[in-house]
Amino acid sequence: MSVDGETLNVYGAQAEKYATFADGIADDPHLARFITDIVPGGRVLDLGCGPGTAAALMAQAGLAVDATDAVPEMVDMATAAHPGVTAWIATFDDIAGVDLYDGIWANFSLLHAPRHEMPVHLAALRSALRPGGRFHLGMKTGNEERRDALGRLYTYYEADELSGLLNAAGFTPRGQWTGADAGLDGTVAPWVVIAADG
Repeated sequence: MSVDGETLNVYGAQAEKYATFADGIADDPHLARFITDIVPGGRVLDLGCGPGTAAALMAQAGLAVDATDAVPEMVDMATAAHPGVTAWIATFDDIAGVDLYDGIWANFSLLHAPRHEMPVHLAALRSALRPGGRFHLGMKTGNEERRDALGRLYTYYEADELSGLLNAAGFTPRGQWTGADAGLDGTVAPWVVIAADG
């Protein structure tokens, strides 16, 4: 597993700015749908939680939330600002276990994983998801691996490739949405969100 130090450093240095940027998740229809799809009181994982904004909204909705991020500054923010959220430092490789979660929210986090590692990460997440659980995946679309203007390493996928990877890992994609938004670096980029069942 290769954690890209430059990417982590960018997020650490810009944690406060990113937290302000992430506040927009409160109006995200994909998050609202994810929360509604989880059984009442269900346990969910926010993978790559950032400052914990989405995790807090899940907790406010009555879900039991585990939140992980590889950036210490992000975990500190998620823990300090959001009662009901259990957050800790972890990389994608640290996710293990079987039938732990009713839902997993991977919202634009796995795009920082190298392409050759994605099948391994998806298989581990599928194992951690209970049968019938909900999986949310948000990724930027394209077909390359490169750094953005801030120096963060991104791996881009087309929607069909992601659906194939999800199927291979044992997920069943059931919904797909596309759009384009400006990121932390100010660049407008296309994205895809896929909802899948475990």
